[in-house]
Amino acid sequence: MSLFENPIYRWRETYFVLFESASRPSVELIKQALSDLETSYQVEEIRADGGGQMESLTLISPSDFAAMDVTYLAGEEIPLQVDELKQELDFSGLTDEEQEKAAQLDACDARFEVFHFEQMDAFGDDDGFLDPGALLNVLECLAGLCKGVVVDPQSGGFV
Repeated sequence: MSLFENPIYRWRETYFVLFESASRPSVELIKQALSDLETSYQVEEIRADGGGQMESLTLISPSDFAAMDVTYLAGEEIPLQVDELKQELDFSGLTDEEQEKAAQLDACDARFEVFHFEQMDAFGDDDGFLDPGALLNVLECLAGLCKGVVVDPQSGGFV
């Protein structure tokens, strides 16, 4: 079941990890990398294709009151979206690191969509503190595995 269908979680934001489809990691590699992180994640509902590569998974981080749905997408729409992102970027204001990331974009033909959710309390209040640490760890982990670039599609910027 997607976290969108779970009443104890509320969607907060979405991030993309853009990469070359040839660098798509296997389910086993992703599970191992996530288990190596400092935060304890519960990995649930992993779906793989016939070759053992990840299609989707759900991560729960109870200590951060956060959860994530991660899905894989590839196809002709990804390069089109990359072109749109590049049009939004202000290349004159990019740091050296961001310029390196921008240079990688042309080769990207796949992405992980990372949907970030906040765990709600019993009353549905979201007054608690949402620690972005779990999200940032997962984004960095996925980007490292597939040599990808993390993008915030809402701002059109790099993470």
